[in-house]
Order: sequence, then structure tokens, then C-alpha cells
Amino acid sequence: MSVTEAHALDMTGILMQAYEVGEMINSSAEVANYIKWKNAVERDSEIQVAVAAFAKAKMMFEECERFGHFHPDYHAALDVVNKAEQRLDSFESVRQFKEAETRLDDLLFTVSKTIAHSVSDSIKVPSNNPLPTNGCGSGGCSGGCSSCG
Repeated sequence: MSVTEAHALDMTGILMQAYEVGEMINSSAEVANYIKWKNAVERDSEIQVAVAAFAKAKMMFEECERFGHFHPDYHAALDVVNKAEQRLDSFESVRQFKEAETRLDDLLFTVSKTIAHSVSDSIKVPSNNPLPTNGCGSGGCSGGCSSCG
């Protein structure tokens, strides 16, 4: 058996195990909960009206944001976005969906970090959390912080 053939067999095994991990994730409670609340949000016409209003408010604010605080409508547009977001957050389904999305993201991050760190502790693992709470887990550490030493 050549080196190339051995490498192909190695990759096949790795890919098969990756698909198995993917299937386990897809059958997890986190994914089931995420899909449940995602569907609930998508089926609720009142929520969809609020989503459209939020998207429109965001678009108007982004136009003002190009000029920053100097735009005459900047603060008014920001207020409209904040009120539209509060309206969305007033729906139980939206709050549950956001929570389910966060839990699923945490699961995926944990799996990614476990795989990466099983290869090497110095591999960076990206996270969706802009303000990581667990030291170097964000993947942005170069080894100089107290957690990495």
C-alpha cells in the first residue's frame, strides 16, 4: 500500500467519524429545541411582522450610521431600532429561540474546541461570543494570558 493510499484510508475514517459526530449533534436535545423554537418563530405571523419592522428599522439606522452621530436622524433611528428589538424580545418564542440558539452555539463551540485541542492545545478555535467569558477559549489567545501560561 502506498503512502497516498494509506492517507486516503486515513481521511476516509476521519470523515466517517466526523459524519457520525454530525449525526449525534443533529439528534441532540439542543438541535431539537433550536428547530422547535425556530419553527415557532417562523410560523407566527405577528412575530414575522415584528421581524420585518426590525429589519426596516435596522436598514434605516445603517443609513444614518454611515455619518455617525452627526446625522440629524441618528438618535431617532437608533431609538426606533431599540424599540423594534424590544418588541421582538417581548415574544416568548423569540426569547426561547435566542436561548436555544445560544445553547446550540455553545455545543458546537465545545465540540470544535474538543477536536482542536485533542490535536494541540495551541490551535485557535473561533467563537461567536464577542466577549469570551472563559479565558483563552475564544481562540484569540497567543499563549500569553494567565490561562495559557
